[in-house]
Amino acid sequence: MFIPYPFYWDDVPIDISFVFDREKPAGKHGFLKVDGENFVFEDGTKAVFWGTNFNSGLNFPPFDFSEKIAKRLAKIGINIVRFHQMDAEWATPNIFQFSKGQRKGNTLSFDPESMKRLDYLIYCLKNEGIYIYMDMLTYRKFKTGDGVYAAHQLQDAARPYCLFDRRLIELQKKFNYDLWTHINPYTGLAYKDDPAIAVAEIINEGDMFSRPVTIPYYKKQLDKMYCEWLEERGLDIPKGEIDYSSGDPVMIEFLIHVQESYYKEMIQHLRDIGVKIPITGTNWAVNAANRKAQSVTDFDDGHAYWYGWKWQEDVKEFMNKPMVREVDAMLPSFSFQRKLNRPFFVSEWDMPWPNEWRAESPIYLAAVGALQNWSGFAIHTYAYTSRKDIDITGKEISSRAIGSVPYREGVFTTWNDPAKFGLFYHCALLLRRGDIKCAKESYEIMVDDMALTPGEIPALSLIAERHKVGMCFEEAAGEIEKNIILPGEKVVKDDKGEVLSDTGETYRSWEKGIGWIDSERTKAIYGFVGNVPRLELNGVSFEVKTDFATIALSSLTDKPLHLSDNILLTAVGRSENTDMKFNKERNRMLDVGRPPILIEAIEVDIALKTELKTLRVWSVNAEGFFAGVVPSTYEDGVFKFKLGKEFASMYYLIQAE
Repeated sequence: MFIPYPFYWDDVPIDISFVFDREKPAGKHGFLKVDGENFVFEDGTKAVFWGTNFNSGLNFPPFDFSEKIAKRLAKIGINIVRFHQMDAEWATPNIFQFSKGQRKGNTLSFDPESMKRLDYLIYCLKNEGIYIYMDMLTYRKFKTGDGVYAAHQLQDAARPYCLFDRRLIELQKKFNYDLWTHINPYTGLAYKDDPAIAVAEIINEGDMFSRPVTIPYYKKQLDKMYCEWLEERGLDIPKGEIDYSSGDPVMIEFLIHVQESYYKEMIQHLRDIGVKIPITGTNWAVNAANRKAQSVTDFDDGHAYWYGWKWQEDVKEFMNKPMVREVDAMLPSFSFQRKLNRPFFVSEWDMPWPNEWRAESPIYLAAVGALQNWSGFAIHTYAYTSRKDIDITGKEISSRAIGSVPYREGVFTTWNDPAKFGLFYHCALLLRRGDIKCAKESYEIMVDDMALTPGEIPALSLIAERHKVGMCFEEAAGEIEKNIILPGEKVVKDDKGEVLSDTGETYRSWEKGIGWIDSERTKAIYGFVGNVPRLELNGVSFEVKTDFATIALSSLTDKPLHLSDNILLTAVGRSENTDMKFNKERNRMLDVGRPPILIEAIEVDIALKTELKTLRVWSVNAEGFFAGVVPSTYEDGVFKFKLGKEFASMYYLIQAE
C-alpha cells in the first residue's frame, strides 16, 4: 500500500533541533582546526558534521527562503552546508551575475545582489547552528575579458590548466582575496574572521591526472616546466612530443609535484589573507598519485555515487540496483581517499532518485562514517534553485546542461525525497552524537604504484565495514599504531556473505540483502528485511511484512532506548510520484508521474524492551500533526505494536504519557 507523504519546502514534520540547542550559534566554540584525525574547535570540542550541498542558484536565495530553510535544516539535524557551484556561469543567480540579460564579459567582480543574498544566507544558517563548507573554484568559466588566453576553449574551472598557468592562478587568488576579505553586513565579520565558515576546498574535482592537456599554448608552458624539473634533478630531457598520460613513473612524479605546488601556493595565499580554517585540495578518487598529492593539505575529502551515469533526457535510463546486495559499493572509493591520522570529510555522495532502493543509503553510510570516525558528510544535493513552485509535493525532473555534462535537477535534488532526506534525523543523531563507536582496529594500505585506482586494490574490499582503514605511502608508514598491509591483501573475506564490525554494532549480509545497526541509542534495520522471518537486536525485535524497508529508532534523550521516554521511529522504503511508470526491468522511466509523492506504508511488528510502562506510539503525518495513536501493549517489560495498517505513516513518536 502506498500513501501520500509530501515534503514541504518550508518545514519538516518533526523537530529534533532541541537535541543540539547547545551548538547554536555556529562558531560559538571558535574556529575549526585539525587535531590528528579529528576536527576540533578552539575550545577543544570535537566537530562532526551531517549536511548537504547547496548547488548553484540555491546559494543566493530570497531572504524569506534563507530564514525558513535554515530552521528546516536545523530541525532535521543538519549542521553543515557546502556552498557548491557558486561560480557557475550557467546558473541564475551566480556569484558574478545575479540575473541573465546583460552581457558579462569578465569574472573579475562579484554581483552586489548575489553577495547580499549569500551574506544573509550565512547569517541565517549561523544562527541555527549550521556551519559552512566554502568551495572556491568549481565551475567558473574564465573569459577573454579576464585576460585569459583561448578562454573559449577552456572548460569549466579551466581544468587542468588552472593548476599551473600563472594567469589562471592569479585570477584564483584575486577571487579568493575578494571572497574571504568580504565583510558580511549581517554578521559584521569578514568571511575569514567568521568561525561559522568551518572548512574550505581549493578546487572541486580538479587534478593533473584525469583530464588531458591539449591546448598548445598551455601545453607549451607545461612542457617547459617539465624540462626544467628534469634538469634540476639531473634527468634526461625527452626528445619529441611529451605525453602526460604515458603513466611513466617519472612523469607521474612530476605531475604530483605540479599539483602539490599548486596546493601549497594557494594555501599560503589564503593564510596570508588571514584564513584560519582547515583547507583541502580536491576531492575524488582518480589514482594513488592524486591521493598522494592531497597530503600537503589539511584534511582529506571524498566523492562517490551509487549511480550508473546513464541518464539522458530523452531516454531516462538509470541504475536500479541496491547496495545492500553488493560486496562493495561506494566504500572502497571513500577509503581510498582517506589517509589515517587526518580528518576525512565526504563532501558529495548520493544514491539518486528514482532508484527504488535508495532508502538504504543514508543510514548505511552514516553508520560506516561513525565506525570509521570520519568527520562528516554532505549529500549532493539539496537543490539547484530556491524556486518554491517546482512540484513541491512530488519529485520534479528536468535537465540542466553544465558544460558537456547533462545534470539532472530532479534526480539529485533531495529536499523533497522521503526515502533519503527523510532519514536524516537518525543519521544526524548517530553521527553527531556518537551513537556508534569507532572501530577498534586500524589498517593502513601501503601503496607504491601511483597509477593504482580503488578498483585495483583488493585490500579495500569490505574492510571499511569491519575496521578503520586508510591509505599510506612508503615514506609515511608507521606514523601511528596500525596494521600495515599491501594492496593485494584481503583482510576481510567475502566467503561468509556477511560482515560484522569489530565493535559488533553494525552488520550487513549481501547474501540475505539486509543490514542492521545496534547501538544503545539508535537501532535500525535496512534492506530486504521482509525476507527474514524475524530480526532480533539487543532489546528490540522486528517482524517485517513489507519486503524492502529502512526502519530506525533513535532516543531523543541522552538515555538508551530502553530508558528513553521520547523515541523517534522512521519506517520508509520505496517512494515515487503518483502514477509514475517504468519499463519491466525498472531501469527506464516511462512516465515521471505527478504530485503528490507516495511512500510505501511499511508493515512491521515491533517488540521493544523498556522500563517505561506508559509509552504511546503517535503517528505523525506529513504536516507534522499527530494522526492517531497506534494500538500497543505492555507486558513483562516488553512494549509491542504493529505499524502499517492503522494510522500508517512514515514517522512515529514513541513518548511517555
